[in-house]
Amino acid sequence: MNLDKEAFKQAFIEKLQTMYGKSIEGASSLDRYTTLCSVVRDYMCKKWILTNQQYEARSEKQIYYFSIEFLLGRLLSSNLLNLNIRERCREALGELGINLGELENMEPDAGLGNGGLGRLAACFLDSMASRHLPGHGCGIRYKYGLFEQKIIDGHQVELPDNWLKDGYAWEIRKADRSVEVRFGGQVRTETIKGRLTYFHENYEPVLAVPYDIPIAGYQNDTVNTLCLWSAESINAGSDYSSFNRGDYLKTVEYKSAVESISHILYPDDRYPGGMVLRLKQEYFFVSAGLQRIIRHYKARHGTLSDFADKVAIHINDTHPALAIPEMLRILIDEEGMDWDEAWEITSNTMSYTNHTILPEALEKWPVDMFKALLPRIYLLVNEINERFCRKLWERYPGDWSKIASMAIISYGYVHMAHLAVAGSYSVNGVAKIHTEILKKQVMRHFHEFYPRKFNNKTNGVTHRRWLLNANPQLAGLITEAIGPSWIYHPTDLGQLQKYAGDSLFQEQFAGIKKKNKEDLGRFIREKLGVAVDPASIFDVQVKRIHAYKRQVLNVLHIMDLYNRLKVNPNLDIVPRTFIFAGKAAPGYIYAKQIIKLITTLAAVVNNDPGIGDKLKVVFLENYSVSLAEMIIPAADVSEQISAASREASGTGNMKFMLNGAVTIGTLDGANIEMRAEMGENNIIIFGLTADQVLAYYQNGGYKSQDEYLSNPRIRTVVDQLACGLSAGPEEFKDIYDSLLYYNDEYFVLKDFPAYAAAQSKVDSLFQRRREWLSMAISNTAQAGRFSSDRTISEYAIGIWKIKPVIIVDWDDIDLWNKK
Repeated sequence: MNLDKEAFKQAFIEKLQTMYGKSIEGASSLDRYTTLCSVVRDYMCKKWILTNQQYEARSEKQIYYFSIEFLLGRLLSSNLLNLNIRERCREALGELGINLGELENMEPDAGLGNGGLGRLAACFLDSMASRHLPGHGCGIRYKYGLFEQKIIDGHQVELPDNWLKDGYAWEIRKADRSVEVRFGGQVRTETIKGRLTYFHENYEPVLAVPYDIPIAGYQNDTVNTLCLWSAESINAGSDYSSFNRGDYLKTVEYKSAVESISHILYPDDRYPGGMVLRLKQEYFFVSAGLQRIIRHYKARHGTLSDFADKVAIHINDTHPALAIPEMLRILIDEEGMDWDEAWEITSNTMSYTNHTILPEALEKWPVDMFKALLPRIYLLVNEINERFCRKLWERYPGDWSKIASMAIISYGYVHMAHLAVAGSYSVNGVAKIHTEILKKQVMRHFHEFYPRKFNNKTNGVTHRRWLLNANPQLAGLITEAIGPSWIYHPTDLGQLQKYAGDSLFQEQFAGIKKKNKEDLGRFIREKLGVAVDPASIFDVQVKRIHAYKRQVLNVLHIMDLYNRLKVNPNLDIVPRTFIFAGKAAPGYIYAKQIIKLITTLAAVVNNDPGIGDKLKVVFLENYSVSLAEMIIPAADVSEQISAASREASGTGNMKFMLNGAVTIGTLDGANIEMRAEMGENNIIIFGLTADQVLAYYQNGGYKSQDEYLSNPRIRTVVDQLACGLSAGPEEFKDIYDSLLYYNDEYFVLKDFPAYAAAQSKVDSLFQRRREWLSMAISNTAQAGRFSSDRTISEYAIGIWKIKPVIIVDWDDIDLWNKK
C-alpha cells in the first residue's frame, strides 16, 4: 500500500490524543506502541472489510483451519512488512522522535501456542493470505498461554504468562457474534411427527465470545481472519434472588470455572480435573467455531445442502476432532436433517492432519468422563462407532481383534484419531517418511480400509518471517545477488546456488552470520552473564524438551568433549558454544530433569578456567518465537537429532536451513527430504535409520548395557550422570535409569558413537572455511521447497479444493468488472 508520510504522522498524533489524551512528549513507550498498532490496524481493517466483501461477492470456497494452538509471535513488524509500509513508518516515526525498533520490541509474544504445531498453524495462516487463498483460523484465546518459564537454581519454574495484561492490540472483540456451548446435563428423546428428537437439558451453559485478529498477506491486499474464542459466564450475577439467599459464592465459583476453559494451554491431564478441562477446551472451540461458520453460511445461502462445496474445515491434529460429531449435532438437532444427509455433508467437509506417531499424543478419553461432560456428543460418537464397526464387520467378518483396534470406542475409551480418520475425507502426514509410517505401521488397518484417504503434505515455514523479517541483512544480500522474486516464489532461492563457491559472496555471507552471532552473544551476556566467543561454533538445539528429541544425547556428547578437554586442554578443536532452549510440560518430570542436567553441566563447564573458552553451554529460558528469531539467524549448526521414526516432520530444521545453518541429524522427519534437496554433502547425517529403529521396537528393543560395557567413553559419561555432576547423586536418577535399566527407549547410547563421529566431522569441516561456507549457502539456496507457500498450495489443490481470490480495490471498478 502507498503510505503518505505526513498523513501517517497526523493519524498517529490524533490517535494518541483520542486514545490517551496525551501529546507525544507526554506519552509513555507503551502508549506509543499501542497507538502505532492501532493506526496500523486501522489501515488493515480497510483491506479486511474489502477482503470479506469480495469473498462473499465471488462465493468461492473457503477453508477454516481448526487448531488448539496458533503461535503467532509478534505481529507489528510482520504486519508492517506485509503492508509494505515499514520503512515509511520508520521515517515518519523518526521525524516524531520515536524509534520504531524500540516499539517493535515492546510487543509481547502472544501466548497462543507452545511448539511446532502452533507455529506451523501460524505459518499456514501467513501463507494462505499471501497466496490469495480464502482461509481462516479458529482457536482459543488463552488468557495465560502455556506458561512463562523461569530457570531458578537450574530448575524450570512455571509462572503465569500474563501476556494480555496490557490488552492485545491486534484483536477485535465481536460480542454480537457470541454463541452458547453446553456441557453436562442429560439428553431426553421424544418422537415428534414420527421423528426421534433430542433435547439437551440441565446443561451448564458457557458463552463463547469471539476475538478476531486480521492476518495480512504479503503486499497483496488480502486480509484473512483468525478467530479466537474466550469462555465467559452467561448472566453471572444477574440472579439477585440468589445473592439475597447468600448464594453469591456459587455464582463466583461458576464464573471462575467457566472462564478457566480459556485460561491456559494444555492443562495437566495427569489428573481427572485436568483431563476434564482439556476435553472441555477441545469441545468449546470447535462448537463455537462451527456454530459461527454455519450461522454465517446459512444467513448468506439460506440452505446447507451445498455446504461441503463451499466450506472446508481442517482438523489440525486430534484436538479439534470433536468437530465431526458437533457438526452432526447441528445438522441433525438444529437443522432437522436425517443421519445420512448430515453424515454426507460432514464427512465431505472435514479433513485431518496427523502430527505424531507417539502413542501418548494420539488422544483418547475415558468413556465415563466423555459421556458425563458431553452427553449428546457421546450419543453421536457412539452412533458413528456403531455404523463404522458394521462396515468393518462386513469387510473383516469375525476378526474381532482388528475391529477392536480400529473402533472409535473400545476398551473403555473414545479414540480421537480413529474418529478423525472415520469422519474425514482426507488424512495426511507431514513428511514422506511420517506418512509411510502411518500407512504401514500406526494406521495400517485404516490405510487398508481407506487407501484413498491417505496422502502426504510435507510441512513448511514462512520464509518471509524466518528470513525476510528475522534476518534482514541476509535477505538483502540474497536480493542483491538474485533479485526479489524469491520473496514471492521461494524456490527461486535455488538461483543462489551458483554463489555457493563464490569467495566474495561467501565473505559477505560470513560477515552477516558473524554480526548475528555478536548480537546473540550480547543478549546471552546480558541475560546470563556468560561471555561467548562469536568465532566459536554456535551449535543450537532449541525445541520442546522431550525424551525423543534427545537433548540427552547432545548433553552426553558435551560431557564427553569436556572430559577430553580436561585430559588435554590443548586438544585441537574449534571452540564450541552449545545453545539450548525449550519448555518442558509442567507434568513431565523427566523433561524437567533434562533441563536441570543442561543447566548443571553449564555451571560446571562455564566456570572451569582449565579449559579456557573452548567450551560454553547456555540454556536460554522462556523460548518463544521472538527469541527464535534472534537465535536461528546466528546458528552455525542445527541439532535435529531425534530418534529416527519419532519426529513426524520438524519445522525448526527448515528455519535453520533457510538461515544457512548446517544440520547434524538423523534420517528422520523432513531431514530426509532436506538431504534429497540439498545433497548429502551439505548435511551431516548419523545414526540408526527409521527402519532399523522400528525393527528394534518390533523385537523388544536392544540391550543398552552392552553399549555401556563395550564403550569406555559411554561408560564414563553415564557414570558421571549417576554421580549427578555437581548436583548430587540422585538428581538425574530417572535419566540414568532410562538409559541403563529401562533399555534406552530412544537409542541414545546406541547412536552415541555415530553422533560423536558426526560432531568430529562438524569440527573438521568448520576448519575448512570455504567448504563450510559453501555448505551453509547451499542450505539457504535449497530451502525454497520448504516454504509453507508450497505446502499450502498442495493443501489447497490436493485436499481443500480452494482457489485463489485476487482482492481488487473497489476504487478500480473497471478492473473489478473485468475480474
